[in-house]
Amino acid sequence: MSALIEGSWDAARAIAQKAFSRLPFEALDINHGIDRTLASDAKAMCDLPTYATSAMDGYAVSGQGPWKIIGEVKAGLPLKEKLTAGTAVGIATGAVVPTGTLGIIRWELASVHDALLEGTVFENQEIRPAAHECKAGDVLIVAGTKLNPAMIGLLAAAGLDQLNIVRKPKVAILLLGDEIQLNGIPSDGLVRDALGPQLPGWLSTMGCVVVSTQYISDELSFVVNALNESLKIADIVITTGGTAQGPRDYLHDALSEIDAHILVDTVAVRPGHPMLLARTKDKAILGLPGNPQSAIVALISLGGPVINSMLGQEVQELPKVMTRDELTAPQDFTRLIIGNLIDNEFVMAPYLGSAMLRGLAHSTGFAVVAKNLTAAGDSVRWLSLP
Repeated sequence: MSALIEGSWDAARAIAQKAFSRLPFEALDINHGIDRTLASDAKAMCDLPTYATSAMDGYAVSGQGPWKIIGEVKAGLPLKEKLTAGTAVGIATGAVVPTGTLGIIRWELASVHDALLEGTVFENQEIRPAAHECKAGDVLIVAGTKLNPAMIGLLAAAGLDQLNIVRKPKVAILLLGDEIQLNGIPSDGLVRDALGPQLPGWLSTMGCVVVSTQYISDELSFVVNALNESLKIADIVITTGGTAQGPRDYLHDALSEIDAHILVDTVAVRPGHPMLLARTKDKAILGLPGNPQSAIVALISLGGPVINSMLGQEVQELPKVMTRDELTAPQDFTRLIIGNLIDNEFVMAPYLGSAMLRGLAHSTGFAVVAKNLTAAGDSVRWLSLP
């Protein structure tokens, strides 16, 4: 496959989505499954409800009334004997309905005098039938789904103790450049590192685990060695800076030295134009530009599809929203504009420069603008931040 050079944003994302396969899975305790991705369909181990149960606090009755109250059924303590005609038992919500029950009379609708119950009942009244929600063997959640707390609760109720979960992609971060200052107020022409502190947070939210972070000087041999060492421990290596073709940009030469195949080399998008994606064997190398906002655009644009592929998650089409502002894009470029959805309309944020983070810090996503001019009230695609 030849590299996509200066290709469209959509074409670059399609390559990123298709170039990598799902990672292996691991068996995890169900309590650790929240925000993880299912590797195989999760099937019910039992009927749900497993037994016919009472939908209300009240009385389980057999036959026609009036009924003699002969006892009580609590949740978790089913009645072993069959309920005979003319008798009733008190019953708690969720308790197993005794064999022989006609229906349940709600506690507040029952009339009781001297252990004698009167009321109105019809067959199966206030009874939750067994297997009403699902039967054993039913697929409850399909592979590729990111699990939320409610899904975990459903699977636990259906009898599952462990789940097959896709392993988290391991990421190594290489921050390239001699101009980075790691703490304090920048001085002597240096710039404070804004990517090292934030990239692990983005990657964690996207479903990855960061296994190393290194700061590498702009020397070809240093970059080559750092790439080789990182590829030994990571599924994805992310670099910052060095993606252009300047005199101190060594990433392209370093990729050639390690025999990595470049899949995407710059993208017709602003910001984030000099982004890069390469692979060696089954490992991904994602080159982010050095400007902070451009780097995050590249991470979401190319890194997002790569990570989704490794997690086995399906591609989701970007939703469309109306824009409240007039939006522009350079000729033949896609433009990603940071902002927020207010009443389901896109509102552009201030501070849009590729080196700026202030607007990004207060935004929830990007309007994807593919036309030179998009008028207020027109629709745009919406790419939300993780």
